[in-house]
Amino acid sequence: MPFIPGQQLSGQFYQQAVRPLLNTHFPGLQYAAALIDSGSEVLGFDDVMSTDHHWGPRLLLFLSETDYPHLAQPIHDTLAAHLPTQFMGYSTHFTPPLEDQGVTQLLETISEGPINHRVTGQTIQGFIKAYLNFDLERPLEPADWLTFPEQKLRTLTTGPVFYDGLGLEQVRGRFTYYPDDVWLYQLICGWSRLSQEEHLMGRAGYAGDELGSAIIGARLVRDVMRLWFLMHRVYAPYPKWFGTAFKQLPEADELEILLRRALLAATWQERETYLRPAYERLAVKHNGLGLTQPVREKAAPFFNRPFQVITSNGVIEALAAQVQDDRVRQLLTRPRIGGIDLFSDSTDILSYEEWRPRLRRLYEM
Repeated sequence: MPFIPGQQLSGQFYQQAVRPLLNTHFPGLQYAAALIDSGSEVLGFDDVMSTDHHWGPRLLLFLSETDYPHLAQPIHDTLAAHLPTQFMGYSTHFTPPLEDQGVTQLLETISEGPINHRVTGQTIQGFIKAYLNFDLERPLEPADWLTFPEQKLRTLTTGPVFYDGLGLEQVRGRFTYYPDDVWLYQLICGWSRLSQEEHLMGRAGYAGDELGSAIIGARLVRDVMRLWFLMHRVYAPYPKWFGTAFKQLPEADELEILLRRALLAATWQERETYLRPAYERLAVKHNGLGLTQPVREKAAPFFNRPFQVITSNGVIEALAAQVQDDRVRQLLTRPRIGGIDLFSDSTDILSYEEWRPRLRRLYEM
């Protein structure tokens, strides 16, 4: 059968199959329907390969705090009894999680119900608590922003909302992007990461360690890409789609070519040939943002060594001078580790929300 992107499939599934049943069996119900959790289809990056697990006609159904306790199960059971077994050529029935096989749920063809569907009932507050480990009754603080993984903020804020009768859009609007001073802190820390290693790529190669130089070069490529996301105020997704999303950013075409060539370079000199103009594009973009007085846009030697660097142009100090929030200014007096995505690429830390209260302590005064 022809592939149907998950956002489109789930949107039609809601409109044609789920919504009519809700209108018939639960008239007047206040709810919201969306696809804002994890998954390639939530990001709009799914393809035919994505359909082999944890994919299919599904959605999140949000109920009010009042309705959820006594209506969640009846709604689930009604949909299980009345949904079609197939929709647009895809089964609506999912297997139980197959944890012993290392996969979640698979589509399974059946001829009659009840259907193990994935119209998941929950409350907005309960979802945010489970997905981000954050209580919506609390104000958002810098320590919260810096411990929310960007990959989760991206799905939460960009996944499709099919119907909103509860104020879901207003809630997720709180997470649209970092507050200005937190954003400045992230930029400062992104530039700081670059400053700590941009000269080491050449130094390792100069000492005869091209493998080590290549590893540092790859880290620098990722740091350049992360700064480009930050400069465009766009959350970055998890690694599988990091490059795909990067290519969608404004003015990324030429930068992507430079970074790919840097990754393919065989020597530190060749690697620097492509990283240097990439650094300079960052400086040009920084000046275009108008956040500080213009900084030097050309790379320069690292002391008397033959390695070209950019962060000696004062960009870090210039950004730090713009921060107004006292809580963020205090963070700048400590080692500048940045948000969770800047200091860790551990899948477990970025995926499991139970880490967040412990990680928050890194930013508390």
